[in-house]
Amino acid sequence: MKKHLQDSLVIGFALFSMFFGAGNVIFPPYLGLESGPDWLLGFFSYYVADIGLALLAMFAILRQGSPDGITDRIGRIPSTALMCAIVLCIGPMLAIPRTAATTYETSLAPLVSGFSPILFSILFFLLILLLCVRETAVVDIVGKILTPALLIGLLVLIAVGVADPIGPVGRVPLVEDVAATGVEAGYQTMDVLAAIVFGYIILKSAREKGHTEPRAQIRVVSGASLVAGTGLLVVYLGLTYLGATTARFFDITVDRTYLVVAIVRNLLGDAGIILFAVVVALACITTAVGLVSACANYFSDLSRGRLSYQLLVCIICVFSAVVSNFGLNEIIAIASPILSVVYPPTLVLIVLALTGRRIRRDWVFRLAALGALAVSLLEVIRTYTGAELAFLDLLPLSSLGFGWVLPALACGIAGALIPGRSDAAGASGRA
Repeated sequence: MKKHLQDSLVIGFALFSMFFGAGNVIFPPYLGLESGPDWLLGFFSYYVADIGLALLAMFAILRQGSPDGITDRIGRIPSTALMCAIVLCIGPMLAIPRTAATTYETSLAPLVSGFSPILFSILFFLLILLLCVRETAVVDIVGKILTPALLIGLLVLIAVGVADPIGPVGRVPLVEDVAATGVEAGYQTMDVLAAIVFGYIILKSAREKGHTEPRAQIRVVSGASLVAGTGLLVVYLGLTYLGATTARFFDITVDRTYLVVAIVRNLLGDAGIILFAVVVALACITTAVGLVSACANYFSDLSRGRLSYQLLVCIICVFSAVVSNFGLNEIIAIASPILSVVYPPTLVLIVLALTGRRIRRDWVFRLAALGALAVSLLEVIRTYTGAELAFLDLLPLSSLGFGWVLPALACGIAGALIPGRSDAAGASGRA
């Protein structure tokens, strides 16, 4: 029992710090500013769309026994394509470079003007490479060493901001739909996608600590998820409130990074900037370590060991260093349409995966995911081309960014009605 509790805490702290990365530093304060008096609603929407769904993904992984179990019912080729898209999104194309860009803009730039971003990206990913190269040590390094320092710094900032607020909470929201804005911010963190890939190293860590039986793994990972979810609840709530107290000084035209730095400077002075620089660096380093390790694990397994874990860590770090020099705002802009397409079918498969094998037809999974994908593609096309697709506004929950739910449900029901034999038993691995 003592070992179970200890391992749950270590893995839970690691999971917390892997989730709490670049997006989690900059999005909650800005959301609080946007939401004004409705900051609690904004926070709740954000938390559900971010950590709520991420933990749902973790339980789906436990239910299926592996991250691949979430996608395998749509067929081998579509499943591999979707998993590769997920891993690339939360890996070297978007999320990993964002950790370096955030660290540079919020930790280094306020302290050292004129430092080369190219040199910084090289040094940052050299550190990540050194931390990741010993695969089995990743979770212990993050869970035992880096997370306590990260948590202490965040709690100091939040405690000061609650005890002596920067100013009164804004009188009116600065956005039309606070709930939808919170959901969109939750999407941008990419934590739901990250949870699927983190599942590889979390389950592997549980096994390496001696929890080889499925029930033991469920207990440990469930406990770890509870630890991570509770820690993130406290931190997100505090950061969102801090943002809400800045309405007297800023509007939504303020840069996200500048807003965070201004909050820290106001609450803790110039000395606080140093503390915050350390906090942000730790948050981004821990997330980058988790993501690089998980992505390298996935592609090494996909290649059946032909590409070694260590080689893939090197490749991912080099590629991410190049992309990180695009800058934080540019990376966020690139991520938005990609995530809007990848998220819906992934969420559909996560929810369906929680049913285990009770849904006997693979067509339910395939058509439900296809329905969600089709609607999300149309939404992105309308947003970025101005195409007249007014019928999308008629879909239930469209104002919250969940217009794909009803089409996915309808397509899933249609899949259940397709005549043929039950194919759940042999679903895994078939194209």
